[in-house]
Amino acid sequence: MHPLNQFSYCPKCGSDCFVENNFKSKKCETCGFVYYFNSSASTIALIINDDKELLVATRAHEPAKDTLDLPGGFVDLDETGEEAVAREVKEETHLDVSAVEYLFSIPNRYVYSGFEVHTLDLVYWCKVGDTSDLQAEDDVANLQFIKINELNPDLFGLHSVKEVIKEVKKMKL
Repeated sequence: MHPLNQFSYCPKCGSDCFVENNFKSKKCETCGFVYYFNSSASTIALIINDDKELLVATRAHEPAKDTLDLPGGFVDLDETGEEAVAREVKEETHLDVSAVEYLFSIPNRYVYSGFEVHTLDLVYWCKVGDTSDLQAEDDVANLQFIKINELNPDLFGLHSVKEVIKEVKKMKL
């Protein structure tokens, strides 16, 4: 199935002559507009305390409600990945990020409002100061620190986060 199958009308002129152009785009036969279906940028934060424990969230909403997750979320328009991960950490945990280091990226598919969004998840090491203000907020039901050697990737609901957890367990921290 074409990733743009749910789009029947040209977003530029509104024509219903919006047809598959290739595996990642559709083209309007009326105005010639070509729309490419590219990944949306998203962030994942790795916050590790002095006891070698990773900050883990529990998802409050679908998709994957009640499964484990890591703080993070979508990058807004005109926002860098670094700005986005710091904002998301603040929104979800009430913690202030003092330093950010990009680690790696991983593709994912995220179903939102019944639509499959292809994402490119940017993984960042985030340094925070005092964690005494830690609070589960926004779309997070709970927050906890878990020892890295006790992390179970199968308890995480999103494919990309499961893969990130596998990588974290391999890291020399």
